[in-house]
Amino acid sequence: MSAIKTVAVAGASGNVGPPIVNQLLEDGFKVTALARKGSSHKFPAAVAVVEIDYESPESLVKALSGQDAVVSAVGLDGLETQLPLVAAAVKAGVKRFVPSEFVGDATNEKAGQLPPFVPKKAVSDLLAKEAAAGKITYTLLSTGPFLDMWLASGMFLNLKAKSANLWNGGDRVFSTTTVPSSAKAVSGVLLHPEETKNRNVRVHSASTTQNKLLAIAKKAVGADGWTTTVTSTDDALKEAYAKLDKGEVDKLGFISSAIWGEGYGSNFEVENDLVGVKELSDAEIQSLMEGLAK
Repeated sequence: MSAIKTVAVAGASGNVGPPIVNQLLEDGFKVTALARKGSSHKFPAAVAVVEIDYESPESLVKALSGQDAVVSAVGLDGLETQLPLVAAAVKAGVKRFVPSEFVGDATNEKAGQLPPFVPKKAVSDLLAKEAAAGKITYTLLSTGPFLDMWLASGMFLNLKAKSANLWNGGDRVFSTTTVPSSAKAVSGVLLHPEETKNRNVRVHSASTTQNKLLAIAKKAVGADGWTTTVTSTDDALKEAYAKLDKGEVDKLGFISSAIWGEGYGSNFEVENDLVGVKELSDAEIQSLMEGLAK
């Protein structure tokens, strides 16, 4: 497969988009940010900005013309916008599409049935169909939850309040990757198009447990004053479905189950070396926690 040089990024102004854009620029790609009409986000000077309308196939095809690859970094609320983007990429002759996967194992069927992930599966199914017809190639990238982001938000544990909600006791081993390393993996996929063609690539910064993170956190911010609770993912999942029946959406219940529940494949066999991702030592994770706790 010929080298990928030009990359369009959807969701470039979100939580994950800017690090991806910066990494792509650092690695020598020519980057175009796909921005919704009226967006005021400022991008680096080297980034071309093209306004798009997801309800206008013509605008999408025009925006993607001349692009070798499309990377999607849209959040959970924007996953369905990827379907028209894939269709436009096929029409525009894009070589590679990297959809917004990240958290969880992109090919785990049980995880794909959880409501927040159903739109992801619809996109990956469409990509597989178009790839089988020779119209495009794709790469699914599984990173697990974002280590730095989830520590900062208190999702793994709360460094400042010294509290932790331990799912199923906190001993479930799971993969987790920092946002910068996830961006590195995205760029690494595009730097190795043939090796990553039409499949799932799994990476992580660490394979760990909540209890191990808690032990590191006690070294980072002090061992005194911590409070812990234990929550069952089975109970959380039942409650999330009950809320869904009432028209409420409890994303945390579903996502927590995908990470710490049984059978969701959240601890990966990884290919870090292929895409340039390094594992973090306990000391490096402690340093990360110390910085986030300030």
